[in-house]
Amino acid sequence: MSEPMRNAIVTGGGRGIGKAIVDRLAEDGFAVIFTYEEDDDAARAVEISLKDAGHKVKAVKADQADIGAVASLFKDASAWFGGGDSPFLDTLVCSAGIIEHAPIETVTPEMFDRVMAVNARGTFFTLQQAGRIMRDNGRIVCISTIGTAWPSPGEAVYAASKAAIEQFARIASREWGARGITVNVISPGPTDTDLLRRDADASTLDSLSHMTALQRLGRPSDIAAIVGSLVSSQQGWVTGQNIRADGGLV
Repeated sequence: MSEPMRNAIVTGGGRGIGKAIVDRLAEDGFAVIFTYEEDDDAARAVEISLKDAGHKVKAVKADQADIGAVASLFKDASAWFGGGDSPFLDTLVCSAGIIEHAPIETVTPEMFDRVMAVNARGTFFTLQQAGRIMRDNGRIVCISTIGTAWPSPGEAVYAASKAAIEQFARIASREWGARGITVNVISPGPTDTDLLRRDADASTLDSLSHMTALQRLGRPSDIAAIVGSLVSSQQGWVTGQNIRADGGLV
């Protein structure tokens, strides 16, 4: 007898690592809602491609910094998944985030508040909502960054916002462990996404590649594969961990 379809929410699933995670979960048999902030065309392309392949997927435009939008996401998800008043969520992947590069002396209050609002505050209240409607033995994965262990100039606020997520996840693993819910973090190293290529020239990318033990950049699919393993119904023993997926960089 086949396993019933499980439900997943992925924040920031329209591009890059988030998109690869959406693809992986859909291919693994999940019904997936994913959020995106701005790029309607990219999100719709992901949705249409997966639907055409026979998967159940829905794109929802939502700014993670807007707590009202986060609450609406879960209300809409309940209706779409058919959850009603009962717990309906099996997996949450918190991938949404922004990065602002600036030396400490040039960071503005507005920049600080925006990064913290999206990455830290938004993730926290997404976790809160998920904890309320997640089924027992659910799976949560948060995407951080190797920058919390391998500090880089210009990333003080970004790294701090991601460090907060790592602590949220560790504590959530303790609070929800009795329900069989696992909560883990993946900290990717340099990963070949359009965001990285926007911020780094060819020589920088080459240098980053040669700094890893595996002599290459990470691929979004590398991170998605780890997510797929962590959210498997067969994996219920690893929790409260931060997996550094960096090709041996650190």
